[in-house]
Amino acid sequence: MTNSQQHDPRYPDGRIRFGVFFQGVNFHTIWTDENSGSQHDFESFRRFIQTAERGLFSAFFLGEGLRLREHLGRLHDLDIAGRPDAQTQLAALAAVTERIGLVATQNTTYNDPADLAYRLASLDLLSDGRAAWNIVTTDNAWTGANFRRGGYLAHEHRYERAAEFIDAAKALWRAWPDQHVDVAGRHVTFSTDRVLPPSSQGRPVLFQAGDSSEGRDFAAQHADVIFSAHPGLDDATTFAADVRARLLRFGRAENELAFFPGQVIILGDSATDAAEKADWVRHSQVTPQTALAYLEQIWGTDLSAYDPDGPLPDIDPVQDETNETRGSPFRAQKARELAASWRAISVEKKLSIREFVIHLTSSRGLIGSYSEVADQIREYTRRGVVQGFNISPYLVPSGLDDIVNGLVPELQERGIYPTEYESTTLREELGLPAVEAAGSVAALESA
Repeated sequence: MTNSQQHDPRYPDGRIRFGVFFQGVNFHTIWTDENSGSQHDFESFRRFIQTAERGLFSAFFLGEGLRLREHLGRLHDLDIAGRPDAQTQLAALAAVTERIGLVATQNTTYNDPADLAYRLASLDLLSDGRAAWNIVTTDNAWTGANFRRGGYLAHEHRYERAAEFIDAAKALWRAWPDQHVDVAGRHVTFSTDRVLPPSSQGRPVLFQAGDSSEGRDFAAQHADVIFSAHPGLDDATTFAADVRARLLRFGRAENELAFFPGQVIILGDSATDAAEKADWVRHSQVTPQTALAYLEQIWGTDLSAYDPDGPLPDIDPVQDETNETRGSPFRAQKARELAASWRAISVEKKLSIREFVIHLTSSRGLIGSYSEVADQIREYTRRGVVQGFNISPYLVPSGLDDIVNGLVPELQERGIYPTEYESTTLREELGLPAVEAAGSVAALESA
């Protein structure tokens, strides 16, 4: 049994932890429902995070969108967008919570390390060791137009800059009490004395979600937690084995990286109730207008004349590059190939436009009664594949209520979920090893 699979003796089957992923720009949050709250009022965030803390969640995870998306030359108005800045939100939420971790998604392409590292260290210090940074990269000019540097970062350079950025941030976090920090790299250059004392966890916890081979290497070399898109048990097992092999190649121990795949959980009083709710969720997420707009990203033209309950368009995409709703345009040839493959799938499965988009975008998730889902989760703990799940709720701010009120007690009865917070810092809560103390000889030699 590997180090990462060794269990606390109090939990023979292992233990699972939960985080909650409060998504940024997306259509998965059902914002049109009458039970959906504001996406920018503080009360929504306060209720949401306090429910998570009542359920002993390890972390509250905020997504990010750096620019309002556009669609066919107009602002895209079918998605959640325009939420307040993540660090501003988390600073406010730190004051109304006590134990839950505070994870801010922040971009290495359009930030400066001396500034961002200081702000993250400030959140970590003021929250008494509960801050974390979800590291993301961006390489498209569409987002870059929002920033003074503007423009485009070559795809092959995005992780190069990110690696230099992380090394620079760590140097700043290790520099207390009176160390001057000079960094001169290909992508990152600065000189500063602006450092803070370390928090009780040493430095912010580092999350990362890259899934390409390059992204997996980056996580294995730099991250404390990997947030993956591999929630299925077999898929999660394969993914974890691959990343753990990379981890060893970078000279890190297996317990230095925790696995938290994203997960959708839909619960009902019975399996039938849960299945009906899942169908409602998926059809509420993908409205007829959303389905057409989703295809328009690839076809590159107005498809409003098509019936969302009819077949996929029989025309080819019409432009050299698709529109930039998602900031990552497809070349025309790729768009034509993708459209042809989608048409073939829709014909084979007898799916309308809307049903096809639901098929394409809906996560399988954990769906069932409270006891059924608890038993499914128990299988994860028996295999020791993941340390937890980042749950993506479909409603805000009530989307965690049935998980906290109904599922968590089922998991606690099975002995696979904590009954209280056992640590004061996020790093300890996630079972991660301590980092070298700032100002120590070893830390300063490695800076």
